[in-house]
Amino acid sequence: MECAKANEWFSSGTQDRATFLKQFQSCFLATNRLVSFPWTNLEMELERSESSDVILELLQQTCLHSLCRKFPPSPRYRKSFLSELIRRVEAAGCEPMDELYDALAEVVAAPEVAEGYRTYLLPCGNSVSLSESVALISEGTTGLVTWEAALYLTEWALDHPQTFTGRRVLELGSGMGLTGIAVCRSCAPSSYVFSDCHPSVLRRLRDNLNLNGLDEANATRVEIAVEELDWTDVNEERVRDIGADVIVAAGLMSRRLSTLAFQSHLVALRVADVVYDPEVVAVLVQLLSKFLHRGAAPLEVLICSTVRNPQTYADFKRKLGRRTTHLLVHGVLEVVSDNIGLAGDAGIGHRVMRGVVNHVFEYSRECEIELVQLFVCQ
Repeated sequence: MECAKANEWFSSGTQDRATFLKQFQSCFLATNRLVSFPWTNLEMELERSESSDVILELLQQTCLHSLCRKFPPSPRYRKSFLSELIRRVEAAGCEPMDELYDALAEVVAAPEVAEGYRTYLLPCGNSVSLSESVALISEGTTGLVTWEAALYLTEWALDHPQTFTGRRVLELGSGMGLTGIAVCRSCAPSSYVFSDCHPSVLRRLRDNLNLNGLDEANATRVEIAVEELDWTDVNEERVRDIGADVIVAAGLMSRRLSTLAFQSHLVALRVADVVYDPEVVAVLVQLLSKFLHRGAAPLEVLICSTVRNPQTYADFKRKLGRRTTHLLVHGVLEVVSDNIGLAGDAGIGHRVMRGVVNHVFEYSRECEIELVQLFVCQ
């Protein structure tokens, strides 16, 4: 597969060189796994050009880029990347470059840290830089890193800005803030509430909003708020105060939360990676039911999940209630089946939102990721 892509890319010369260098940059700044980099394309370019100039260009797009200087990935990651790059260059028989070894010497001398930056490039030319934990589990939570469902949900949001434009958004389980920051920058909501329950996540989230110019005193036209939201402690008055038009949640189904909380988008409810812990399922469904049955104007709710545990995810859908399965037929969403949930269900229907999103970010798409829209059953 990688070789096939390489042959396609190299069919048009200079433009393809810029393409794979851009992919290197995107992977590097987001600290993707090294195996996901287009190494084959680099080796073919070294062989084709018989020059190591491309290595200098690559360094300028990665370790020497201004975004890396301002928001550097962890020293360990940069060391691993440069070591692999040197190994590939030496295997290709290229002349050694001082700039390459100087960059390695710089990161070898740097102290190890518990966090580093990840930068995600947006189609509009902007970027989102986030301070994230180096470890997947840190300080008793997995909320200090960005997960695949949040990346997919962000891509979907960028493809569907009309869902958020001029609307109040509540995000449940905002994590490090990628989706919300991207929506605020590219989709022009009227207001956006970031929420989480873990103190460490909330502190880092506020820091990331400051990094990206979206603190509560930001100069944009989007009204920004960061709230601690415990799913078990949300009453009808709190639901009315939030006043979301759409609720969105991402990053919740893969996260085991010591204190149950829900991150929400006020206009679109986005839930990503939230439903993998059986303890979370019942509380999550109760919370969703409170918002959906509030009696106000219809609420749009979008939940994005990485299906890591099919049994638990199916249990979440059963607890919602009525299920409506939809398929895209000639670009139109059509109902193909309609079933009633078990007795005592929450009376919430769901539609699976099928369709292709533009691939904005480089990440593994091997796991199943599903986006559903929730609604009140009549």
